[in-house]
Amino acid sequence: MRTRQLIVNGVETPAASGRTTPDHSPWTGEVYTQVAAASPADVTLAAAAAHEAFPAWAAAKPSERRAVLLKAADLLEQRAEQVVELLAAETGGTRGWGLFNVDLASQILREAAAATTQPVGEVLSSEFTGQLSLAVREPVGVVAAFSPWNAPVILGVRSIAVPLAVGNTVVLKPSEDAPVAAGYFLADLLHEAGLPPGVLNVVSNAREDAAEIARTLIADERVRMVNFTGSTGVGRIIGVTAAEHLKPAVLELGGKNSVLVLDDADLDHAAAAVNFGAFANTGQICMSADRVLVHRAVAEEFTAKLTARAATLHRGAPADPATTLGPLVSAGSAQRVAALVAETVEAGATLHTGGGPAEGASYPATVLSGITPDMRIQHEEVFGPVCTVLTFDTDEEAVALANNTGYGLSTGILTGHQGRGLAIARQLRTGIAHVGDQSVADEPQAPFGGVGQSGYGKFGGRWGVDAFTTTRWITVGPQHSQYPI
Repeated sequence: MRTRQLIVNGVETPAASGRTTPDHSPWTGEVYTQVAAASPADVTLAAAAAHEAFPAWAAAKPSERRAVLLKAADLLEQRAEQVVELLAAETGGTRGWGLFNVDLASQILREAAAATTQPVGEVLSSEFTGQLSLAVREPVGVVAAFSPWNAPVILGVRSIAVPLAVGNTVVLKPSEDAPVAAGYFLADLLHEAGLPPGVLNVVSNAREDAAEIARTLIADERVRMVNFTGSTGVGRIIGVTAAEHLKPAVLELGGKNSVLVLDDADLDHAAAAVNFGAFANTGQICMSADRVLVHRAVAEEFTAKLTARAATLHRGAPADPATTLGPLVSAGSAQRVAALVAETVEAGATLHTGGGPAEGASYPATVLSGITPDMRIQHEEVFGPVCTVLTFDTDEEAVALANNTGYGLSTGILTGHQGRGLAIARQLRTGIAHVGDQSVADEPQAPFGGVGQSGYGKFGGRWGVDAFTTTRWITVGPQHSQYPI
């Protein structure tokens, strides 16, 4: 693949220093491509381009913005095989994961297209005779968007689609682990679909420069809002930096997600659901089910069924259609997961399947039980193909276990009685809860976001429109008002 340069004002622009940085394939370890390594000066140019493009894009007809987003969705679907190849090479995604990225990302683009006519505001009551009082939704201006590597096309599109739909312009900083899929590929699509120059700018960076580039982008006076999806640790830094500059932020961060398996659940379905929720995309999803809370009466049977399924997941090259468990994003990530599992087993946990050392970036689907509160795995997000099974005796205990974490993104409740599941869902401190399903699900029209260490702000539907617009109060008074002095 050719070296990708920064996209500033619609033009591929080398970094001012001329530097590039390698983008490695996690499966082969080889350099997949080179991308420009931006400096703070490059970020400033990108922010300036977005600022200059904002008035015209904000004033564009909703139908014009809609047409661009719909065309981009069509182009994305036409390039499904290109996405499959791109994700396999750049992030180790399997074929199924690549096709899922295409499907959901195209839905997000179409939902954003529908949102172009949503930020209309409302008429307010007024104490003053003859005065028209309006609350008007308007774009905020330049949005600094940070897109992650784990679902790069889905989350890259989500970071920019609604902001563009409602009239904002964007400077996009994609992850160092997926600068093409989460950045340049998407900009190519949108520009081919007719997006004007400067409306979407892309700045990639060397890994060692990430903090400086992020700070420069957020601090730029032309940037009015921050949109970050990624880990809780980095998100906390991003949120603090945005607050220092009095800029609102939407933060979609990590999770320590639970799936509750009640004693009346269909255990075959529950095992299939948890197998998907825990091991899809090798457990590298913010909603991944790395904690399974099972009623003690069915725990042994359920664990055996889950273990049998997990043990059959095929590990291999991401480009192989038979592969269901691809590599992690890097060898370092696989080693981190292996060390956490080894530490947990050494502390007394039971290993049902998987475990062992990492093989490059590859690690097997792993099921553990016998987890105690003092174990690190009980509290830290694994972000790998590992799930832990914990037991409970009552619904109240299940709720307490599920809520015993600082995270609060997603949960699933598997039960034969929807009313019972709904009663439990209402008690869980998460932004998302699915009765009758596992924790991994997304729809572009639904309010997506977490609480606590999982972040704040919502994507999807009218909630996304609210997040990326600002409310102004405008009045139109009578011809000649009367004043007391």
